[in-house]
Amino acid sequence: MADQDAIEELKLLTEWKRKKGGFRASVFIFVLSALDNMGFVANMVSIVLYFYGVMHFDLSSSANTLTNFMGSTFLLSLVGGFISDTYLNRFTTCLLFGSLEVLALAMLTVQAASDHLHPDACGKSSCVKGGIAVMFYTSLSLLALGIGGVRGSMTAFGADQFDEKDPIEAKALASFFNWLLLSSTLGGITGVTGVVWVSTQRAWHWGFFIITIASSIGFVTLALGNAKDPGPTTTSARFLDKAAVLQENLKPQPWKVCTVTQVEEVKILTRMLPIVASTIIMNTCLAQLQTFSVQQGNVMNLKLGSFTVPAPSIPVIPLVFISILVPLYEFFFVPFARKITQHPSGITQLQRVGVGLVLSAISMTIAGIVEVKRRDQGRKDPSKPISLFWLSFQYGIFGIADMFTLVGLLEFFYRESPASMKSLSTSLTWLSMSLGYFLSTVFVNVINAVTKRITPSKQGWLHGFDLNQNNLNLFYWFLATLSFLNFFNYLYWASRYKYKSEDRNSSQGLKALTEMQMPLKMVGTKQDWEAKSDGNNQE
Repeated sequence: MADQDAIEELKLLTEWKRKKGGFRASVFIFVLSALDNMGFVANMVSIVLYFYGVMHFDLSSSANTLTNFMGSTFLLSLVGGFISDTYLNRFTTCLLFGSLEVLALAMLTVQAASDHLHPDACGKSSCVKGGIAVMFYTSLSLLALGIGGVRGSMTAFGADQFDEKDPIEAKALASFFNWLLLSSTLGGITGVTGVVWVSTQRAWHWGFFIITIASSIGFVTLALGNAKDPGPTTTSARFLDKAAVLQENLKPQPWKVCTVTQVEEVKILTRMLPIVASTIIMNTCLAQLQTFSVQQGNVMNLKLGSFTVPAPSIPVIPLVFISILVPLYEFFFVPFARKITQHPSGITQLQRVGVGLVLSAISMTIAGIVEVKRRDQGRKDPSKPISLFWLSFQYGIFGIADMFTLVGLLEFFYRESPASMKSLSTSLTWLSMSLGYFLSTVFVNVINAVTKRITPSKQGWLHGFDLNQNNLNLFYWFLATLSFLNFFNYLYWASRYKYKSEDRNSSQGLKALTEMQMPLKMVGTKQDWEAKSDGNNQE
């Protein structure tokens, strides 16, 4: 009788999964990803010109305002991930922060459309002050919180539609991350072409208005969707085991003793941190393609025949590369690699990340070479600048790098994380981006300050308003050098990392304990247990 009940329960569960999960439910998430990313990417590549031309920041302040905004956005994804893992489900969290995002976009639209909400040019690094500053920074803060919260919950919500323990769905899960990237890329292509053209050639407020409507449609689509949403053991890092030891005459209480499961989850996150740290420099390089490279394009020949190409639209080149390469990667490379490696994703996630890190270093090297050519021509004959499409080399290579690294990190953090921390763990990808953008701000300020003192001209590499008088190429080569050095740091940590599936075989003894959600009862004195634990570590 019990066996019959179990069979019936399994049938019901299978039917529920068929109706509520899989790619059927993921379609709604792909739609949201495309529409939301359309606005996000459009702002990412063009809003630095809004800061510079409308809000009257200088070159470095415009770049720093954007990188600080982007850094805050990705950092706040941790808030969305934490809330969706602990207090609300991922679906509700996504819609809650989505409403904040739409509100912030509406505020940006109103300010861009109203001339009296624009500051007057003052010749300083920043001219924003008073009520204008309050509205400007409030809208940016809400936008960062909204986008961050959505990113912190949406990826894990989409991946939850697949059962990674099922061999068939494990392959589908690997494909999900590739198709999520493709949907985001298609939205991004629309953003950097159509939306950017409207913003720069017509009016900024019309661009912001289109973004506001598109994001609203995306969140309504998700709300009407039919997706499943769940409610909210290792042998390494043994020193953390002490947190789960219950001393004599002490009752199990939160904040005094941890469950074994909690300790094991912290261990998993601890092992991931070096991987996060090793990808920060790459995201610092990414920040340059959205700031200084856009400003480069703005002083280059923007003509394509009789059509004037907006400088911020040049990132369409890597996006087109990605939109072509993702299907090729999914339909040809992955099946071929699976036959050799027997891995659901074809190659491991960390191998995929490593390829991206190498390509990002190459991209920065080429960026410096192109900048030398652009600057030399600009000094020789400013009326005949080189073509905008010289930037396609650095953008194209970095686009391929991003395809490898971003998807590799998202899948890595989702697969390796504990079941109760999927959102927070995938948010580590955005944490790396956040730190990369903040580090960009630090580098710009520090390098400007140092080179201002040591150069004969007493001018920083990235000073003032005229790129032709700067040494942006040296800054690119500085980042390329750091990227190559960082790759060897990454190799060290990636080679030492033991995947959860590998570590599970050596952790069977802890399985029953971790499932019990209880602390370990200490037998003997605390000193006896510590002595025994230290002895095990030495062995």
